[in-house]
Amino acid sequence: MTNDALTRPGGTARADRLLDRNHDTGGAKVKSTRWRALLRKPETSSFIILCLAVVFFTLANDRFLSPLNLANLLAFLPELGIIALGMTLLLTAGEFDLSVGAVFAFCPVISMLLVQHAGIDLGLALIVGFALTAVIGLANGLFVTKIGISSFLVTLAMLLLVRGSTLFATQGFPLASFSGETILKPLLAGSFYVGEVRFHASIIWFALLAALAFYVLNYSKVGNWISAIGSNRNAAIARGVPADAVKIGLFIATSLLAALAGTISALRISSASPVAGDQYELEVIAMVVVGGTALTGGRGTIIGTIIGVFLLRIIRNGIVLVGVPGLAFNIFVGGLILVMLVVHAAMQKRSSRA
Repeated sequence: MTNDALTRPGGTARADRLLDRNHDTGGAKVKSTRWRALLRKPETSSFIILCLAVVFFTLANDRFLSPLNLANLLAFLPELGIIALGMTLLLTAGEFDLSVGAVFAFCPVISMLLVQHAGIDLGLALIVGFALTAVIGLANGLFVTKIGISSFLVTLAMLLLVRGSTLFATQGFPLASFSGETILKPLLAGSFYVGEVRFHASIIWFALLAALAFYVLNYSKVGNWISAIGSNRNAAIARGVPADAVKIGLFIATSLLAALAGTISALRISSASPVAGDQYELEVIAMVVVGGTALTGGRGTIIGTIIGVFLLRIIRNGIVLVGVPGLAFNIFVGGLILVMLVVHAAMQKRSSRA
């Protein structure tokens, strides 16, 4: 803009209008860039599908949003969600754990055996159960990091060992959960009402642990290490990241979270079953992947995992309400995983070109 334009009558006002227009255009561009960045996030597509699923099942069956159905949906969801949080961190580091379903049953079964046959207090029995669970996670981590065996093979073998030990210890029969007076039962598996909807204490545990996992992954030094290890382990080690220690810690944390979820479930239903958690490992991995965490490591999202947990549980619940056989659930999950993998791959390619 020339000085004459400013000095002519009305020039100053015209210049102000031009500057305001440029400012508005710049603001619009910034907003447009933010929207594009939001749409490129892997969890955005999962959230859109979640919203569509809720709308569809609500229209298909008016009982979907009833207090009773919501209570049933939210009773079991947090238990799988707690396991999924640990799996998200582990997958971000480039590893995964197939033994979480077996550990889900192992900890409460061992604890109940100690209570019923050794006369140990429930609190002490749970400490022993969690300690043994931590040893399982430690063993997984050591085999993967120190010996260099694939986490798929290590945790598959651990799944068989732990599940077999649990079945042998109980002869395949479920155990009655501890029924005495203890603060642990209401603390871990108590319930409360919000309006007409019944919630379990597990939803609070899930929310607290999700907040902690979100902070760790996105705002802590450990979170940076986890992402760096998953992206390029050798480069991370060269920059001083303790890759082996981080992975071992993640395997232990994942096992402990699976044990916590199993304990909550056993106390909630008053039964510790040796077959509890069967194939949970596959459902949990599906939840994490559908939410946007990369199977190859380097990219993880706790928000996406929460969306994935709700999405798969809503699908399982909704298809039964609309009359689809429950056995068809795996068909829906398999198809959804393929769709989400294609969507995430397309978004990643488009982002890399931009």
